[in-house]
Amino acid sequence: MKYAFVFPGQGSQHIGMGLDLYRNFKSAKDVFDEVDEALGQHLFDLMTSGSDADLTLTTNAQPAIMAVSIATLNVLEQEFGLNIKDKITFVAGHSLGEYSAACAAGVFSLADTAKLLRLRGSAMQQAVPVGMGAMAAILGVALEDVGALIEAASDADNYCVLANDNIAGQVVLSGHTKAIERAVELAPEFNAKKAVMLNVSAPFHSPLMKSAEQVMADALGKVSAKDSMPAIVQNVTALPETKKDVIIKNLVAQVTATVRWRETMDFLNEQGITDIVELGPSSVLTNMCKRAYKNIYAVAPHSGTELEEIANNL
Repeated sequence: MKYAFVFPGQGSQHIGMGLDLYRNFKSAKDVFDEVDEALGQHLFDLMTSGSDADLTLTTNAQPAIMAVSIATLNVLEQEFGLNIKDKITFVAGHSLGEYSAACAAGVFSLADTAKLLRLRGSAMQQAVPVGMGAMAAILGVALEDVGALIEAASDADNYCVLANDNIAGQVVLSGHTKAIERAVELAPEFNAKKAVMLNVSAPFHSPLMKSAEQVMADALGKVSAKDSMPAIVQNVTALPETKKDVIIKNLVAQVTATVRWRETMDFLNEQGITDIVELGPSSVLTNMCKRAYKNIYAVAPHSGTELEEIANNL
């Protein structure tokens, strides 16, 4: 049995996330309290009793999702005796989840990770005027046809790019609003089963995020970091890395680059990973894994009972 821990990205947030862990485990409460202190904000209150609109704001959603992921890991480690360095072969995270993975693997401290994600969310939000950028999910298109769709939807003034290559037949495009709208309109001509605009506040993982990339380069260049243990399979390369300088370089590039999640999962599969455990508030990555990799057992534990079972099986 070979295990990998994976960490979800934006969109997995929901009001009430983490509350059960907070109430039942001091190790989880400590995480939420430390994130609140690092940010100077009652983020946990917002997560559990705030509004969907406020939680969905990029600046709140990114550190909040990370907090739930690390609280879940803390329960596994401190309550149930799991040692991630001994038991887990790889970690990986989808977009902001890569920061959660880096925190889990000891690259960044919890407080620094929260601050980095608050800055990342703010920088991404401010990179493009509201309405200028958009994203869309395209389902059922073969990967070789995605490039043709992007070319057909783009022109000299308005373009779109491949933002997320999630699994076979599920991609997300990002870019100028006009180009994304054209891509959705043209998608049926490229055999798409479905194409839908996403309710996001900015065109993430596109060249339009260039100013945010520079902000993160400056911040990541100053943060204290350590080598990763276990290795992180990174979004921009879909390959494992342990050296802190390379991890940071790839995290900077990740702001504007494609999230290569399909290739990341292919790599884990090729390395003989038998079990994927998603640590976070939802089951988004688990569900994608189940659809694409029938030979990998995927699970997203949320309760103390489920976490204890995971720890006992590792």
